[in-house]
Amino acid sequence: MTVTLPRSRARQWSRAAWAMSILFASLPLASRLFVGVWGFDGALELSFLCLALGTYLHFLGRRRAKALRDSAAFLEQAIEAAGSNDVAGAIALLSKAARLSPRLWQAYQYRGELYLRSYRFEEALEDFNQAIQLAPEETHLQELRAYAQSLVGPAG
Repeated sequence: MTVTLPRSRARQWSRAAWAMSILFASLPLASRLFVGVWGFDGALELSFLCLALGTYLHFLGRRRAKALRDSAAFLEQAIEAAGSNDVAGAIALLSKAARLSPRLWQAYQYRGELYLRSYRFEEALEDFNQAIQLAPEETHLQELRAYAQSLVGPAG
């Protein structure tokens, strides 16, 4: 999944924040010129906050839009790929998810299930073992491991 602010939107918000900064900074001066009193307590603080926000948004808009990798997105894409019979693509996506989040036991479980589907029983057994190490309270993982073990046979 991608969590980014579009560059044009960040630039617009940056300019708006800078305009608000100028407005807040000018309020005490305008009050002194037109009313004769330095009014608007806190206007300079608000001006500084708007200036800081505008600067942050400016740099956010200039930065390259990098997609934040999300392991849950890889899981979702892998499930879609497996549903369309792209088992190799699904396994690759699950491997990326496992590299990205090594504690994500679901990636090992799903990949193990795909290995079972591909008659790669020893690899499935390894993935189920890894998933059980990460989530020992999940009893269905032990059932999957037992099934994979029965397919590998006593020599495995």
